[in-house]
Amino acid sequence: MKTAVTIQARMTSTRLPGKILKPAMGRPLLEFMVERLRRISASDEIILCTTHNDTDDVLVEYAKQWGILCYRGSENDVMSRVLGAAEHYDVETIIETTSDCPLIDPEICNQVYEEYISEEADYCSNVYKRCYPIGMDVQIFSTKILADAFSRTNDPEEREHVSLFIYRHPELYDLRWIEAPEHQFDPKLRLTLDTPEDYQVISRIFESLYPHHPEFTLDDVLNYLSKNQWLRDINNDVQHKWVKY
Repeated sequence: MKTAVTIQARMTSTRLPGKILKPAMGRPLLEFMVERLRRISASDEIILCTTHNDTDDVLVEYAKQWGILCYRGSENDVMSRVLGAAEHYDVETIIETTSDCPLIDPEICNQVYEEYISEEADYCSNVYKRCYPIGMDVQIFSTKILADAFSRTNDPEEREHVSLFIYRHPELYDLRWIEAPEHQFDPKLRLTLDTPEDYQVISRIFESLYPHHPEFTLDDVLNYLSKNQWLRDINNDVQHKWVKY
């Protein structure tokens, strides 16, 4: 049994179609995300979880090119897609991420995993209590727990958001989380990829930091933005689509 990072990804997007393959320095942003996720110490595999839509065929080809696994499932029932991927590849522990987080920090992912293991939790994340910038999101749980949650809900919203049922039911599951240290506490900062404005910010961050420091961290991003407030302001007014708990 193994631990795998799952990336939920599809080419269709309401506000920015094809966003995950938008380029920075001539490379798709999703490729940078995969590169960053490889630095999660507990991960044995990375699984790109996409759909059966023809528009997502290109993602299957990229997965092969990057040497990661791929699984195709339902477009809207993302819970079944991720569960199917975990069961297909015999995964015990799921480190769940989404493709709109290309700047995700593997150091934070490692911290969440350490908390998950040390507390023997059913679920652990850095989003249960929002304190990190939007776009640093990681959630960890076992395939067994996800299968249990899947068996308990047919609600379309809970099926669309993989672990929503789990953290809506603390009476059923042992929920744990980490909170951002003071210097990283910035819950309104958008480091996620959902709009053209987000793309301007994220591509500029990669172009500015990556050439000199490919393994840059959230601290590096925050330091850069503190010196370039104009960049932070570009997507400051974008309305985030929050999930209702």
